[in-house]
Amino acid sequence: MQGISTHVLDTSIGKPAQGVIVKLERNTPGSGWITLTEAITDLSGRVSQLLPASDRLILGVYRLRFDVEAYFADYQKETFFPEVTIQFEIREEASHYHVPLLLSPYGYSTYRGS
Repeated sequence: MQGISTHVLDTSIGKPAQGVIVKLERNTPGSGWITLTEAITDLSGRVSQLLPASDRLILGVYRLRFDVEAYFADYQKETFFPEVTIQFEIREEASHYHVPLLLSPYGYSTYRGS
């Protein structure tokens, strides 16, 4: 299975981050960054498929942009990071890329998941 997915966990409350707006973008030579899709994390903090079914996963540099400020505003919390941007490179078209985000109002971390 090919594609791109994400999972956002709010480590400040120890729960999935429901309702985070996530944009998937690809860097295109000559055009710069183009938005491929926008989604919202579900009850479990997941977006299981960010790449539209009609789009083929191609080699290149992608980024995920998470609207952290809006998420924390829904819980009346301030955040130091209004947006978290994760840039990564697709080197194998036939692979699945899972990019989780561990989030708190004053920090975050990420890794390539499975």
